[in-house]
Amino acid sequence: MNHVSCALAPRFAHIPLLSCLLLFLIGAALPAQAQLSDSFADGNFIENPAWTGDAASFEVNTALQLQSNGPAVTGTSLQLVTPSVAASGTTWEFYANLKLATSSGNLADVWLLSDQSDLRAASNHGYFVRLGGTPDEVSLFRKDASTSAAYVINGRDQSLNSSTNNLVRVRVTRAADDTWTLETDLTGTGQSYTTEGTATDATYHASNYLGIALTYSSANSRSFYFDDFRVSDQQAPQPLTVTPTAARQLDVQFSEAVIEAQLASNYQLKNSTPAISAARRDASDNTLVHLTLAADLPLGANTLTVQQVADLFGNTLTTPAQVDFVNSGFAVQPGVNQVLITEILADESPVVGLPASEYLEIFNPTTQVISLAGLRLLKLGSSTAAVFPAGASLQPGEYAVVCSSTRGSLFASAGKVFALSNFPSLNNSGDELVLRARDGKTLFSVSYSDTWYKDAVKKEGGWALEMVDTTNPCAGIENWTASTDASGGTPGKANSVQATNGDHIAPVLQKAVAINATTVRLYFAEKLDSVAAANPVLYTLPGGPAVTRAVVASPGFQTVDLELATALQPSQKVTVQVQNATDCVGNAAGPATSATFALPSVAEAGDIVVNEILFNPRTGGVDFVELLNRSGKYLDLQGAQLGNIKADGSVDTETISADTYVVAPGQLLVLTTRPDIVRAQYPTNDPAAFLTMSSLPSFPDDAGQVVVKTAQGLVLDQVAFSAKQHLAVLSDVNGVSLERIRPEGPSTAANFHSAAGSVGYATPGRRNSQFQEDPNGSKIFTLEPEIFTPDGDGQQDFTTLNYALNEPGNLASVTIYDAQGRLVRRLVRNETLATKGFVQWDGLTDQGRKASVGYYLLHIQLLQPKGGTKREYKRTVVVGARL
Repeated sequence: MNHVSCALAPRFAHIPLLSCLLLFLIGAALPAQAQLSDSFADGNFIENPAWTGDAASFEVNTALQLQSNGPAVTGTSLQLVTPSVAASGTTWEFYANLKLATSSGNLADVWLLSDQSDLRAASNHGYFVRLGGTPDEVSLFRKDASTSAAYVINGRDQSLNSSTNNLVRVRVTRAADDTWTLETDLTGTGQSYTTEGTATDATYHASNYLGIALTYSSANSRSFYFDDFRVSDQQAPQPLTVTPTAARQLDVQFSEAVIEAQLASNYQLKNSTPAISAARRDASDNTLVHLTLAADLPLGANTLTVQQVADLFGNTLTTPAQVDFVNSGFAVQPGVNQVLITEILADESPVVGLPASEYLEIFNPTTQVISLAGLRLLKLGSSTAAVFPAGASLQPGEYAVVCSSTRGSLFASAGKVFALSNFPSLNNSGDELVLRARDGKTLFSVSYSDTWYKDAVKKEGGWALEMVDTTNPCAGIENWTASTDASGGTPGKANSVQATNGDHIAPVLQKAVAINATTVRLYFAEKLDSVAAANPVLYTLPGGPAVTRAVVASPGFQTVDLELATALQPSQKVTVQVQNATDCVGNAAGPATSATFALPSVAEAGDIVVNEILFNPRTGGVDFVELLNRSGKYLDLQGAQLGNIKADGSVDTETISADTYVVAPGQLLVLTTRPDIVRAQYPTNDPAAFLTMSSLPSFPDDAGQVVVKTAQGLVLDQVAFSAKQHLAVLSDVNGVSLERIRPEGPSTAANFHSAAGSVGYATPGRRNSQFQEDPNGSKIFTLEPEIFTPDGDGQQDFTTLNYALNEPGNLASVTIYDAQGRLVRRLVRNETLATKGFVQWDGLTDQGRKASVGYYLLHIQLLQPKGGTKREYKRTVVVGARL
C-alpha cells in the first residue's frame, strides 16, 4: 500500500477529517517496502524492491526466478537483504527450490525479521526460516545477539529429502498476540499448505530487513531458487502493556511499530482523569509510545483505552482496545526478597548459545517500581561489591541482566542490562551471593552449588541455573535447576523452567549446638523470617538458663544464636524449645519444636573410635568411615582430623568439620564425600548420621591405617585395615565394609569382620551387622556361639572365644583340631593376653580353606606369669551349614 485516500478507502470513512488527512499524508510518505512483494517479473532484483549484499552472486534467470550464482567453493556463504519493517500481525510468503541434498553445509536461511543488513553478524538478531540443515527440514528459528539460533518451531524432519528437487512454498504468520504459525506446501503451488507447528515468542517486535542467507559446497553454487516473496500486514497494532514511568507519564508498548505522528486524543484513561495532554513515539523503539498526563496519575488500578492508532502499513485500530494496569508509585527502596537473583551463569564454557560471559539475572516480583540505586551485589567473604548506579530501577515484574562492566554489549538483546564494576567472579562449583541495601541490610542471598543442575552434562558449563518459582525465593536446590532453553539460559526474561513450586512447609529445627557455655546455636532447615526469629521470647530451655538475646545470622538466616543468662555444665543434656518458628515466606512451625544438646566435654583417647570402614567401594561407589562415640560425653569434632597413615609413616589428613559439630553419647557418624551415593547403595533410615566432607584421605584398596585425631593432635583411635581381613568365602570384596564387632573392644584386626551379605555388605548409620555384646560371667573361657555357619550371610559367621583372667601377662596358645584329632588351625601362638578379651575363628583352616561341617576341639594352653604354672583348657565348637 503506497498511499491512503479517504475517498477510496472505506475502512477510513469513520475517521475524523483531521485524522484522515493526517493518515493521507503519512500514507503518501510511506516507503515502498512497507508491504513487500517481489516476483522478479521485471527481470532484476536491484529495484522495486532493491536487494543488496552479495549481488554479484545472484541473478534472475530466464524463468524469472532469483537464482544463486556464487563461487563454486565449499563453505561459501552468500546473502541478500531488502528493507522490511513488518514485524507483528504479519504474513510472510515465499517460494523456494533447493536442487541439492541439504545438509549442515548446504542450507538456506530466509530472514523474516532482521535487525541488521549483515545477516551473519554475531550481534544480529531476529527470526528466520531454515530450509534444509542436518534434519532436512523447514523450521522457524530465533537468533539473539552473540548467541546461536534457537528453535521457535521445529518442523518435520526429512520434509526436504530430495537430492535434486526440494520444492516448497512457505507461509509464516505472526498474530498480534505473538503466536507464530509455520506452514509449508511441498507442491510449490500454494494450494496445499500443511502446518508445521505453532508457538508463542514475543522477543522482538521490530525489524529493518528481510533477507536470504545461503551456505553451500562447491557443487551447489547455482542450486538455490527463490520467487514470489510477499510480506503483508493486515492487522492493526495492539497495545500490550501500559507502564507508569513517572508521576505524569505512561509508556504504551504495542505489538508492532506504529506511525511516528501520535494524537493524544487516541488515548484515554478511565473516567478521562487525568487527561492525556501529549503522545510521542519513542525515538529509537517505534513500538513504544510515551504519554504525558495533565495531572499526577492516582495510585491503584486503572485502565487505558486506545483507538485510531495506525501501524506503518495503514492498518488502524478501529475497535477500542483496553489495557489494565496498576500504578504502585515510583522507585521505592526495596525490602527483603523484593529484588531476587533468579538466574546464574557461573561457568560460561563451553558456549552452548549464551554469550561467553558470567552473568546474573535479577527480578522485581512486586507491583512497585523498585529503586536499585546504591544496591550492592557481592560474594560472601569478598571485600569489594558491585554497586548499582543512581537512577537504576526495576519495573514491576521486570527482569534485568547483571554482568561485568566490560561485558554489557554481549547482552544487548536481553533487554535491561546493568554492567557493573567489581562484578564478582562466580565460582563454577558454588558461591554465596548477596544483595544488600544501601544501609547494609541483606535483601536476598543465594548459596548455589553445581549439584543444583541435577544434570551431569549441563553442570560442566554453558548452561545457566534458573529459579523455578519466584514466589518461593528462600528455597535452595529444590527450587533451582538447569535451564531447559536451547540457548542454555533465558537472561532478561522469564525462566524456561518457570513453574509453581511453592513452599508450604514450616521450618524444621535440625539441631542445637552449644558453641560455648553461654551460647547455643540453632540450625534450621530453611531461611527464617529474620525479624520474627530475633525475638528471644520464642526460645526456652525448660529447667535450664533463660535466653537473654537471639541473633539471626546474616545472610543465610538459617541459624540463630541464643545468649544465655547463666553457664551450661559440660555433657549435661538440655532441651531447647522454639515457639512458632516462621520461615521467610510466612510458614509457621506451630506451638513448639525442640532439640536436645549439651555443652561438649574434652575428648580423651578411645572416646571416639572407628566403627566401620569401606576402603574398596564397588563400581560407582565411594569410601566412607563410620565413627562411634562410645563415651558417655558430648564431644565436639570441630577441627578434628581423619587420616590415613602411609607406608612411610606420613599421614594424609582431612579436616572432619571446620565448624562446631557435636556428637552425642552412642552416636554414629558417617564421613564421606557423597552421602547420596552411600545411602543409595546401602539404605539407611537416618540421613542425619552422615557428614559430608569435601574430600577424604586416600585409603588404599589393599591395606592402610585409619587414624582419628582431635584438633589438638590427640589420637582418639587408630585402626589398621587390610583386604585380607575379609571373610575368605567372599568371592568379591568390592563394596564390603569391615565392621567393629564389639564397640568396647580393642581397635585390632581381631575386632573387625566383613559386614554381612544379608544387610547389603555395609551398615553406614546403622548398628553393625556383626555387632556383639561384651559378655559378662565368671568363666575363664567361653565360646559364643557354640555352633556357627561361616557362609557370609551375617548370621553366626564366626565363633568367639571370650576370656576373663585374674591378672595380665598370661601367655596363651590356642590350637584347633577336628574330631579325628587332626590339626586344623593354629589360632594363637604364644601371645600375651590382657585380663579380658576375645579371639575369633572364622572357620578357616591354616591353608585358608573352609573347614568341613562337624565337631572341632579348641585346645587352650595358658602359662601364668607368676610361677610359670601351665594350665590347659578344652572347648568344643560345631561348624555347621544352612540347608
